[in-house]
Amino acid sequence: MADRPHWFAGATGSGKTSWLLHQLGSVSSAAPGQSPLVFAANGDNRLRLATRLGDNVPGVAVVTTTPNGFIQDEVTLFWPLLVAELGLFPQFPLRLRPENEQDLATRHWQPQLLDGTLTVEGWLETQFVRRSLDFLQMAAAAGIEVEDLPVLLPEGIPSRYAPEVVWQAIGKALVDWRDWCLDRGLLTYGVMTELYWRHLLPHPLYQEKLLARYNGVFVDDLDEYPAIAAQWLQIFIDRGRPVAITWNSHGQVRMGLGADPNALEQLKGQCQVIDAASPAAASLAHRWGDQVVEWVMDPLALTQPLACFETLQTGSRGELLRKTAERVAEAVEKRQVAPQDIAIIGPGLDAIARYTLATILTNRGLPVASLSDQRPVIHSPLVRALLTLLIFVYPGLGRLASTEDVAEMLVVLSQIPQAPEVAPWFESVQIDPVRAELLVDHCFEPNLDRPELLPVERFERWDRLGHKATAAYGQLRQWIEHQRQQRQQRLTLGVVSVLDRAIQTFLWGGSHLPPDQLAALRELLETAQHYWAVEERLLQVEPILTPTATKSLQTSLERFILLLRQGTVTANPYPVEPDQVITVATVYQYRLQRLRHRWHFWIDAGSPRWLGGTENLLFGYPLFLASYTGRPWTTGDLEMLHRDRPERILRDLLGRVSDRVVLCHSELAVSGQEQIGPLLSLVTANATD
Repeated sequence: MADRPHWFAGATGSGKTSWLLHQLGSVSSAAPGQSPLVFAANGDNRLRLATRLGDNVPGVAVVTTTPNGFIQDEVTLFWPLLVAELGLFPQFPLRLRPENEQDLATRHWQPQLLDGTLTVEGWLETQFVRRSLDFLQMAAAAGIEVEDLPVLLPEGIPSRYAPEVVWQAIGKALVDWRDWCLDRGLLTYGVMTELYWRHLLPHPLYQEKLLARYNGVFVDDLDEYPAIAAQWLQIFIDRGRPVAITWNSHGQVRMGLGADPNALEQLKGQCQVIDAASPAAASLAHRWGDQVVEWVMDPLALTQPLACFETLQTGSRGELLRKTAERVAEAVEKRQVAPQDIAIIGPGLDAIARYTLATILTNRGLPVASLSDQRPVIHSPLVRALLTLLIFVYPGLGRLASTEDVAEMLVVLSQIPQAPEVAPWFESVQIDPVRAELLVDHCFEPNLDRPELLPVERFERWDRLGHKATAAYGQLRQWIEHQRQQRQQRLTLGVVSVLDRAIQTFLWGGSHLPPDQLAALRELLETAQHYWAVEERLLQVEPILTPTATKSLQTSLERFILLLRQGTVTANPYPVEPDQVITVATVYQYRLQRLRHRWHFWIDAGSPRWLGGTENLLFGYPLFLASYTGRPWTTGDLEMLHRDRPERILRDLLGRVSDRVVLCHSELAVSGQEQIGPLLSLVTANATD
């Protein structure tokens, strides 16, 4: 491979990744201990790429990573260098999860949030904090110093959102937040990214170590990377190391979500360029892409029916979901297509749509993989019951316990696990809802400091409860009292330990739980472990803010429960293995995962949201792109930024399907409005009487 970098630009399915693997196979380590460094756009793509590397490039020690993972690993590995360079307190860095970042930033900014200094009319407090933190993250990804934000934000955000003084205050608050995190060794992704490009990457010693570890860099789908990726690529280019890059001409899925394709495309001028405009020969894009794009993009074009398109049309959306699932099941039963060759895609799949499709298909014996279907763990009754249980174990939390919460806890924690082949796990309970209400009415004693579950005899007709319910209630009371005694004797390790004991005692360790509930419990424990690691770090740095250990635990636990109740922490309710399953995904998720199928079902094909994909972009993202003009953005600017997005989406999706597209259209949307979207001409042309 020549010293000059190689750049492969191609359409979806044009063989870009295979080309990258070929380039990698021609490179050997220049020195002992060196390895090629291979980048994928995200974690799922990295795993698939790593599998292909093992099959196609055997015997080569390769390091695979993502832009986010690479930055986090490098900052952690070279933290002592950063400590010395910036004069930080020498302590091991602790990464903040998004929910911790949101919680701590809200607490840190509380005085300014209360006095109105940090307020944008129409934004909720949680929304304000999240968007402000996004500014820091986008600036870091773009290579913009956080100290520039007090000028950049008021300069570029239209005044209709808020006065300039508000954006200046946000910029200054972000500088203060960054410094506050560094003083305590707390690292958000935005803070780590700035540390990497601003302080670590320019350091001569780091560059020396970087080049000593990696003899070349190979990047798949560079169009999905942050702008600062160009900086570490440039180091390898300047030293004449092997560099190979693939670029998806119909990609750029993450533009407006931290990626800046225009900034990265500037590297193309230094490279030997290979253009492969043709998509995969087996894809619909190869046969019909130009024609379909013309029909959709030109309102005057005369759309013709195609044998590879089919329309499924109903009046209401509820009926559409049912008929779509039935059409999928019919295709599988008739052996027209295998389950793993089917994808159901829509511009926005709400929880009801995902649940409806998954339920109908699962009942027909067809498992479903719902991509990135993150739901708040607080939606799980097991999680809610465990949090209520903590209120009885620890003092000072009584105001968080309602009678409804306590009744639900009694029902959930009295369930007897059954083997799945015997009965659904949740059907066998010792305290049913009626008995739970009776117990709460007569035996629950609310108290702000220490609520109590009183002896069952306080209920005059306790004999009506039955032996099983009485025994289960007594066991729960004994367990709570035992945990209290252990706390007083300092024998309990902490909240995570209490949660684990409760799961082992009342939920049989989770061994009989369905996958969605098990995923929620796993996320609960991981969140609790991380939360208290951060709290312990703050106690070490700022013990004066928490006068007593008891008061500190009470405050931290209360915040933890409220944090979960806000729905910030999520888990995937359908953790299914990817083999032999039907894929359900939004357009964004499907494109980001680089998936391919024989059959596509395009849900809500008549929706105006099809081919848009701009609803979830981060607020203020135009300021952090290379195309920023130095003035407030206008509607025209946004339209110009995304003028090519509809065509890219259409060509990309057609490049990922080989046999058939079923256009699933309901005349009325969920809101009851008539659906008139860009694909309606395709829907009409391929409809059958």
